[in-house]
Amino acid sequence: MKRHFATLVFSALALLACTGKETKKEEPKANAPETKTATAVANRVKIKTNKGDIVLELNADKAPITVANFLEYVNKKHYDGTVFHRVIGNFMIQGGGFAAEGTGLVEKATGKGIKNEASNGLKNDIGTVAMARTNDPNSATAQFFINVAANNNLNAPSFDGHGYAVFGKVVEGMEVVNAIKAVPTGNRPLTMINPATGQKITQPSPDVPNDNVVIESITVLRDKK
Repeated sequence: MKRHFATLVFSALALLACTGKETKKEEPKANAPETKTATAVANRVKIKTNKGDIVLELNADKAPITVANFLEYVNKKHYDGTVFHRVIGNFMIQGGGFAAEGTGLVEKATGKGIKNEASNGLKNDIGTVAMARTNDPNSATAQFFINVAANNNLNAPSFDGHGYAVFGKVVEGMEVVNAIKAVPTGNRPLTMINPATGQKITQPSPDVPNDNVVIESITVLRDKK
């Protein structure tokens, strides 16, 4: 695509979910541990959506910080009831940051940003899952996206010299991903948090599904032997 990725997906307040300016963080929540503790915790999770189920295989060997951070949000039930709030059919589907409220979508508070692991050798290929972030390479929190195209421009070093960290891939339910990427989208109001003042800002945003694609839950699956 011709448009700058930071503007298209993770630009300033207009696209806050990966907000080009990240949401003001809740200080009590600490950074995900920079260890490989997640390796022994799980290697697969199931994303249950109102379109069907998607199973992700997580790569804690190459993305230990990112996987540990993601599983922390999973275990805290942060993702339950959130939506895929940005869908671009020849690019990616993005979710994990907003929940439906009335006719709009409201951003959920998150913890601190984590270290960018985009240089781990994993590529933004079709069916891979990566972390959304702002212009700050170490700002990823809860939001993630599933690539529905080979987005080589997102690999490290990408256009901004850093890249977007892949931490797993879809191993079941790619037909569900393809169904989500095909949903009609338009401009809908997103309520975001101003990172400087903490005030909530509501404004129309593009590429939002007309009908909510809901992440009903994300649960850890038993590791395959």
